[in-house]
Amino acid sequence: MKTTLDIPDDLLIEAKSIAAKRRTTLKAMVEHALRREIRPTSETGNPDPEKFEIGPFGILSLKRTQHPMTAEQYQYFIDHQYDEEDAKTLSVLEGKS
Repeated sequence: MKTTLDIPDDLLIEAKSIAAKRRTTLKAMVEHALRREIRPTSETGNPDPEKFEIGPFGILSLKRTQHPMTAEQYQYFIDHQYDEEDAKTLSVLEGKS
């Protein structure tokens, strides 16, 4: 089914750039994001219950700790939060799965 979405220009440009880097399409990224968002929380699970918690809206967030994190540690989590998911997507696209 086709539909039309109004996406801010800056978001669209960034999304297309990321799709190109991941060697996928914008359509595939949007479809994947929608599936991830509507999947029940029980299916997505919590990758590391020691570090993360699932909030009331099913959004994964870092737990507060007694040991504050540095900006570099936060940036690392942001930069690598989808590494495993990206690897799975690439293996499917490359026919390895």
